[in-house]
Amino acid sequence: MDLRKIKKLIDLLEESNLAELEIKEGEEVVRLSRVPKGNAVMAAPAPVAVAPAPIAVAAPVAAAPADAAPAADALPAGHVVKAPMVGTFYASSSPGAAPFVKVGQQVKAGETLGVIEAMKMFNQIEADVAGTVQAILVENGQPVEFDEPMFVIA
Repeated sequence: MDLRKIKKLIDLLEESNLAELEIKEGEEVVRLSRVPKGNAVMAAPAPVAVAPAPIAVAAPVAAAPADAAPAADALPAGHVVKAPMVGTFYASSSPGAAPFVKVGQQVKAGETLGVIEAMKMFNQIEADVAGTVQAILVENGQPVEFDEPMFVIA
């Protein structure tokens, strides 16, 4: 779909009382939604180049809530980087590429630790502190939930 058409759709959404607008043109779909004024919105990290990614199918995991508490206590000491959104975690930019970071690697604040694919958009997960990667708590291709611990940096 043409960028000019998308801009016109944005203008249409702003001028109307609609909360959401979805347009399908052939196989292309554009979905725009409006956040009511006064609601806090977290800015998503800038998307990285979109490359075809493998489709990961997660096996259902059944765990008792009592099992979740010890797992949270088992984290190494340090700053925990949590998932800013729901999606699929990827440790590298493409299936054959080396991972962005490894355990024991020094990282600087702002350095890319991995990406989360959400709605076919790849969002960089960046270190918010400098230090050494103590643990990587998610696996490549694993679905992640909002606020799920992903990395420990000390």
